[in-house]
Amino acid sequence: MNAALQPATAAAERCKSYYSATLNEETNYPTLQGQVSVDVVIIGGGFTGVASAVELAERGLKVAIVESNKIGWGATGRNGGQVTGSLSGDEAMRKQMRNSIGEEVDDFIWHLRWRGHDIIKNRVEKYGIQCDLKHGHLHAAMKPSHMDELKSAYEEAQRRGMGDQVSLLDRDDMRQHLGSELYLGAVKNTRNMHLHPLNLCIGEAKAAESLGALIFEHSEVLEIVHGANPAVITAHGRIDAKQVLLAGDVYHKLEPKKLKGKIFPAMGGIVTTKPLGELAKQLNPQDLAVYDCRFVLDYYRMTADGRLLFGGGANYSGRDSRDIAGELLPCIERTFPQLKGVQIDFQWSCAMGIVVNRIPQLGKLSDNVWYCQGYSGHGIATTHIMGEIMANALTGTLGHYDTFAACKHIKVPMGDIFGNPMLAAGMWYYQMMEKLR
Repeated sequence: MNAALQPATAAAERCKSYYSATLNEETNYPTLQGQVSVDVVIIGGGFTGVASAVELAERGLKVAIVESNKIGWGATGRNGGQVTGSLSGDEAMRKQMRNSIGEEVDDFIWHLRWRGHDIIKNRVEKYGIQCDLKHGHLHAAMKPSHMDELKSAYEEAQRRGMGDQVSLLDRDDMRQHLGSELYLGAVKNTRNMHLHPLNLCIGEAKAAESLGALIFEHSEVLEIVHGANPAVITAHGRIDAKQVLLAGDVYHKLEPKKLKGKIFPAMGGIVTTKPLGELAKQLNPQDLAVYDCRFVLDYYRMTADGRLLFGGGANYSGRDSRDIAGELLPCIERTFPQLKGVQIDFQWSCAMGIVVNRIPQLGKLSDNVWYCQGYSGHGIATTHIMGEIMANALTGTLGHYDTFAACKHIKVPMGDIFGNPMLAAGMWYYQMMEKLR
């Protein structure tokens, strides 16, 4: 290794969120200077990149992560913090993957739903990561058709041996779980989790570093060199590697010939209230994460210091909302009238990488250059699943990778112009359908 490890001097400021205000410790990794040689270089310091780095480093590979800003800077450090067994695009997966794995597709998808939970829970325990990890979640119904869907989901969980982890709640049961009259019922799932995502990602980065991984912040990749000896080039350095993994999701413009028009940003808004004291326990006495059954849903949970963290909606124009608190406060007041006029201490947006068919995109850009992206709002668990799949692929076990790589994706011509309007039109359609069901 010839690189000079110099602390970053021009730090890109983190999003002013509840998460960045409650970090266990800030990162201060160096900017890449000079030349480095490793087995695998990973572009992107979010969950996909960091989770893959831990997997690879645990297997004895020399790994480097290059991040344009700071570890966990993007959607990884700004999301709702819910780790659930929901997979975006599971029906599309079922249709496409049946061609490659046949009748086993239902079992494959079911077990995939929960793999991310196991990876995260085991990693938190193994490396002693403090990230407010808690169990318990409600998938809540707002109309009778939602209850029909939840009953089907509950029955499947029962058939598959999760009887001690799921229960079906009616309206009376809900009053014991939430201080809200909004819902007809819910599926309660104690296998699902919620946590502080930014502290989790930074903790995983420290774990990777402890295993020998090199991490560089404020080191934007300007070019990927393909060929027998691939490399990535930044403004002040170069990393030569045997393999490259592009794990930047929707936050980069690299490799436009192959990746442009495949993934699009949707902006979600999140707020946190002031600390609620005893009222927090009255509103959510079992400290559960919650989201409802609508296609464009609300989701919320209590933070470790007793704030309501609440997110909802999505702006498919790809542009930030100008007043996130103004948009979400009425939703909070509808859910919990007790919070009418509550003080909002933090508000921020989260750019989610949306794929048209909602199936995560795994593939190769050349023989030694891989990519993994597109979680469509279900990123915490899915990124960890994909990190394991990509680590397996890079070390020669291609089974699950091949299953995903074989899926066909829509590539929108002139994606920057037409992609987000197309998504917005699609969301309008689904919202109209939501009103009819």
